[in-house]
Amino acid sequence: MSLTLYFHPLSSFCHKALIALYELNIAFEKRIIDLGNDADRAELQALWPIGKFPVLRDHARQKVVPESSVIIEYLDRIHPGRAQLMAHDWEAALEVRLWDRFFDLHIQVPMQKIVADRINATNGDLTRERTALTTAYGMLERQLATRTWVASPAFSMADCAAAPALFYASTLVPFPDDYQHLSAYFDRLVQRPSVTRVIDEARPYFSWYPFAEAIPERFR
Repeated sequence: MSLTLYFHPLSSFCHKALIALYELNIAFEKRIIDLGNDADRAELQALWPIGKFPVLRDHARQKVVPESSVIIEYLDRIHPGRAQLMAHDWEAALEVRLWDRFFDLHIQVPMQKIVADRINATNGDLTRERTALTTAYGMLERQLATRTWVASPAFSMADCAAAPALFYASTLVPFPDDYQHLSAYFDRLVQRPSVTRVIDEARPYFSWYPFAEAIPERFR
């Protein structure tokens, strides 16, 4: 098979890449990497010395592509599928990239800090991280007031980023009850076949998530 994705089924950034692959209906091989396993970690670092997943290997083009956003743009350009995740118009593409970075930097980053605090049992002051998530939710509520998808009329890379970011963040800081637009958007995301498939594949690993008890029953 031409493409191999090095990933872990519980990783939010890997979910983002998987959603794109399923949206584009691209055939690929999965290689689960356990970072706690020395051989697995060495295999990943041989491709990408930073040692973080996801990493895509395109065997036919002898190309290694790291980082979820770069992977999605690469797939959209080099291996176009049944959908289009990046707009060709420059301004529209800029909007998609903006909201893609928004989810990665302003939802994923504080979310991961909260999760890391529980894993490491450091009991740190996480007020800043929780406030950051609340601020991000407010921005999304306004952005989604007149939109089906967050950055463009069609499902895009930004929505690939949104699904896992919001899935995990909402287990830490629930959406406010009156944020109807954000809640409706999240429901649209998790009903998307590509996202449903990723959640189904992650389900056997949810017990490893430090806040597993906060995952809604409908996803367990």
